[in-house]
Amino acid sequence: MSDVIVVGAGVVGAACAYYAARAGLDVTVIDRGPVAGGTTGSGEGNVLVSDKEPGPELELAVLSNRLWRELAGHGGFEFEPKGGLVVAETEKVMVALTGLAGQQGVEHRLVPASGLRDYEPHLADGLAGGVFYPQDAQVQPMLAAATLLRHGAESFGKGTLRLRLGARVTGFLRSGDRLTGVRTTQGDVLGGAVVNAAGTWGGEVAALAGVELPILPRRGFILVTEPLTEPLTEPLTEPLIRHKVYTAAYVTNVASDNAGLETSAVIEGTPAGTVLIGASRERVGFDRTTSVPVLARLARQAVELFPALGGVRAIRSYCGFRPYCPDHLPVIGADPRVPGLYHACGHEGAGIGLAPATGHLLAQLLTGERPALDLHPFRPDRFAEEAA
Repeated sequence: MSDVIVVGAGVVGAACAYYAARAGLDVTVIDRGPVAGGTTGSGEGNVLVSDKEPGPELELAVLSNRLWRELAGHGGFEFEPKGGLVVAETEKVMVALTGLAGQQGVEHRLVPASGLRDYEPHLADGLAGGVFYPQDAQVQPMLAAATLLRHGAESFGKGTLRLRLGARVTGFLRSGDRLTGVRTTQGDVLGGAVVNAAGTWGGEVAALAGVELPILPRRGFILVTEPLTEPLTEPLTEPLIRHKVYTAAYVTNVASDNAGLETSAVIEGTPAGTVLIGASRERVGFDRTTSVPVLARLARQAVELFPALGGVRAIRSYCGFRPYCPDHLPVIGADPRVPGLYHACGHEGAGIGLAPATGHLLAQLLTGERPALDLHPFRPDRFAEEAA
């Protein structure tokens, strides 16, 4: 019997398992597929504070940013503290960006139009300026999830961490009202607490316990270019794109409730020399059909921002599903409707960046500590309260 069962082996589930094991708990992680086989494996690896409006999610992002830097000491997941540059196409947008940066209370530098190429020499002409956020970073998300699980399993006499992959959760075990474990396609697993870290499928797992979480899939595509520099085995010394670069429209799209297609230029390089190009958002269920018009739109926006990309080939694309919540806040904490059930899902496109803080705070709850942040804004039953 485990102290904690974590449903989901993406980066959020891996972080929950890591911190729980490090806190001395015995943890079993269950996933119907492989490690990082869902949304985590389809992400860019964003660790951002720049795109968060002032409030609880930004506080969560700041905590998580600090924890990612601590976790980077483990190595193994390509942590790049390269900073993010948000660019404004017009003076009006620059005024809005400046205002947001002033309200966020995080480290930033205002960059006039004349200074943009000090950060990114290959940016297009005619931009009005930007804001640079030195705390923004990037990780390789699949490696990050695997590394957290591996180091959680190496807790050196504290807790334990076990993986059960290829096991789909089909129901819950109970003693009275309290959860005592899960039913899976590989048999029952007993546990003192269950953490729902199923990402985009978090609503389905919650429903098995008889509660509702309004988590919906929000599809996004990413284009990947050919490697731009040899050799590929070494970090690039003079990359075409030095930081994470995106237009102000990205901030607006993140906060949007629109179910239709929205795109904005989000561009960054990788240690392998490829360039990742996003971002698109649309609610189309779990439809994985490749949309050539969306990919063409992303490519066009990337070339408008970095004209040098016009001569670079795209070698592949992929898509994933962000776990969208109506109020754009994740669901983190104990569910008062079902004793023994905890949630760590609904992070939309910020799950990779927010994973360490989520795992750290849940481990504090599970061990009876006072959480380092107020979890009330993320409470699982808030949607039922709003509907009442």
